[in-house]
Amino acid sequence: MPEVLNINQINIDQWDKLIENSPTASYFQTKECYDFYCSLSCLKPILYAVSENGTLVGLVCGYLIADGTVVKRFMSRRAIIPGGVLLSRNISEEALSLLLSAVIEELKNRAIYIEFRNYDDFSDYKPVFEKTGFACIPRVNFHIKTDCLEQVVSNISASKRKNIRNSIKYGSEIIEITDRDEVREFYKIISNLYKKKIKTPLFDCEFFEKFAGLPNVKFFGIKYQGKIVGGSGCVVLKNKSVYEWFKCGIDGAYRHIYPSTLATWAGMEFAVKSNVERYDMMGAGKPDERSGIRDFKSKFGGKLVEHGRFLYVCNSFLYKLGKFYIEKVKI
Repeated sequence: MPEVLNINQINIDQWDKLIENSPTASYFQTKECYDFYCSLSCLKPILYAVSENGTLVGLVCGYLIADGTVVKRFMSRRAIIPGGVLLSRNISEEALSLLLSAVIEELKNRAIYIEFRNYDDFSDYKPVFEKTGFACIPRVNFHIKTDCLEQVVSNISASKRKNIRNSIKYGSEIIEITDRDEVREFYKIISNLYKKKIKTPLFDCEFFEKFAGLPNVKFFGIKYQGKIVGGSGCVVLKNKSVYEWFKCGIDGAYRHIYPSTLATWAGMEFAVKSNVERYDMMGAGKPDERSGIRDFKSKFGGKLVEHGRFLYVCNSFLYKLGKFYIEKVKI
C-alpha cells in the first residue's frame, strides 16, 4: 500500500537514490534545493513524498510565494513546483494519485493555484494528473545537447557565434560571481529587466546572495570595463543537465559587446566541459506565441520540446479575480 510521507519520514539516502535513477529528476527536486528554499524569507518551502513497500517512489519539492502589496499578495498566493514530480520508474498509478491528492489537500487553503513546471516528459503520467483535477497547460522549451563542443558551436546561429567572438575580442570576460557586490550589480540589471520588459515577479536580492554560495550553482558574470554588465545563474544536476534559471544583460549599451548572448554561452560551455548531457533553457513561452525571448533562445541550436505545465486551481473565483487585478489593474 502506498503511504504519504511527511518531511521527518523521508529517508535521505532513498531521496538521493531516487534523484540518481528517476527519469524526471532535476536539480529542483534535490535536498540542496529544498534546503535553499528553507533559507529564504521571501517564500515558504513545500515538500511531500510517497512510498511503496518502504521505498520512496515519488516526491514533490517547491515553494509557496506571493508578491507586492497586501491586496496583490492575497491575489497572487501560489504554489510552484519547478521541475515537476520526482518519480520512480515503477511508481504505481495509485501512489502518484495519492501523492497528488495529498498535495492538493495540504495546499488548497494556502494557495490560489498549484503549478507543476515540467522540464522532462511527463506525458505517460498525464492521465493521472487529469484524473486528480490538474489541467495540462502547453508550454515550450529548448534543450541543447552538450556532448560535443564542436557540434554545439556549429549549431549556434552564425550571428550569435559572431556576437560571442566579438564580445570576447573587444574586452568582455566571463567570471564566476561570488562577491556580494557583484551579486548586487547583477541583481540591479536583472531587476530592471524584469520590471521593464519581462514584467513578471522576481525574487529579492536575498535569493541571489544565498544562491551564489550553493555547491551545485554556477553563477556567471559578464564583466566589461571593470563592472558587471550581465550574467547567468545556472544550477546543475550531475551528468544530466545544466539549467539556466536566470539570465540578463545590458544589451545594446556597448559596441561589439553582447552580455546576454555571452552569459548563455558561458553556461553552455560549462555544460560541455563538465560532461553534462544537456543545457536546459527553462522555458520559451506558449507554443502559439512568438516573443523576443523565444527568438533569442532559438538561435543557440536547441531542440524545441513541449513538456508543458500541470495546473490545479484551488479557488476559481480568486484565480480569475487575481488575474484581473494583476494583469489589468497592474497593482
